[in-house]
Amino acid sequence: MEIQVQGQTPLYGRVEVGSSKNAILPILAASLLTDEPRKINRIPNIKDVEVITEVLSSLGVNIDQFSRSLELFGGINSNHPPYELVRQIRASFLVMGPLLARRGNVRVALPGGCAIGTRPIDLHLKGFEALGAKITMSGGDVIAKANILHGNHIYLDFPSVGATENIMMAAALAQGTTYIENAALEPEIVDLANYINSMGGKVTGAGCNVIKIEGVKKLTSTEYTPIPDRIEAGTYMLAAAATGGEVIIENIIPEHLKAITAKLIETGAEVIEGDNQIIVRREKEIKPVYIKTLPYPGFPTDMQAQFMAYLIRANGSSIVTESVFENRFMHVAELLRMGAKIKIEGRTAVIRGQKNLTAARVKATDLRAGAALLIAGLTARGSTTIMNSEHIDRGYEGIVEKFNNLGAKISRI
Repeated sequence: MEIQVQGQTPLYGRVEVGSSKNAILPILAASLLTDEPRKINRIPNIKDVEVITEVLSSLGVNIDQFSRSLELFGGINSNHPPYELVRQIRASFLVMGPLLARRGNVRVALPGGCAIGTRPIDLHLKGFEALGAKITMSGGDVIAKANILHGNHIYLDFPSVGATENIMMAAALAQGTTYIENAALEPEIVDLANYINSMGGKVTGAGCNVIKIEGVKKLTSTEYTPIPDRIEAGTYMLAAAATGGEVIIENIIPEHLKAITAKLIETGAEVIEGDNQIIVRREKEIKPVYIKTLPYPGFPTDMQAQFMAYLIRANGSSIVTESVFENRFMHVAELLRMGAKIKIEGRTAVIRGQKNLTAARVKATDLRAGAALLIAGLTARGSTTIMNSEHIDRGYEGIVEKFNNLGAKISRI
């Protein structure tokens, strides 16, 4: 699939952000923790949600969709999700914690997803072992078995989001109390904890370095609405600033965007925060900045590619250091095709700013790289064609329609 972007069109208007991709996926996985009816509202219409719901269905969960809501009911009749689904998105591995807690025996293929670097699952497995599971490998699958899970103190060598989520879900039904130390701080972790608690769980400290999970015997019915997608919001913020327009981004939590907001202001853009909206506009030239990606509340790695596309037209040289993933500069080769001047040294990219980019035929290598190419295409002279645009649809709902409502000229081919 391809997308064609007509460049040099400033964006103006309002855009509403959908529910967080990185929150809804673990929340849907956590729905395996109970058989009782659960309803999730404001479901984003994105490919990753489609895949994770197929995973849940393959395990026996009944799912009905009503407008923007999903209703889930019924129990689990399998402990082995199909490989052809698991390989598509990494978040499918998050079913391992709930399945281990519910069935005591789970087999999951090694996860797939975007090729942005090594994302080992060793911390997930370390946590399961600490709770009493025995871990083995067979034919490319991870097998975990435990008659009973027992609470424990678990220290994560790195504040892994996925490991924090998987361990939290497994511990929710374990006997006793679990403490996850050096836990991830991301808002999506807090959202997952709130969802588990809405079902009767006892999770405290989410959003802090130490999360406490008191195991309960059973979780119950719930209705829940996930938080807005801070990465989608950040992408529209960058697009507004890059094109020199003015966009009001609605349905956001400004606190979740602090790192992005601070860097945008540093570049000379104007950012005005409201209660649940943010206004971004830029009239001045783009100033160069230094960015280093870090776990939350630092600058998000999921915004690195988009910010780089913005900095291409800065008045001076910017430096971007990627400290989270070791292979997340694959978009650079495509930006070079558009005339960008970027030099990579290890995990650091030096972007020498220039006035204009030239449209080209480029390829999205992953979700956020695709978003970066969209931003670059909006600012380039001529018409840019983005191949493999299906990557973008993994995490952005109706992105072509939303951009076109802001005045962009984007079409699907």
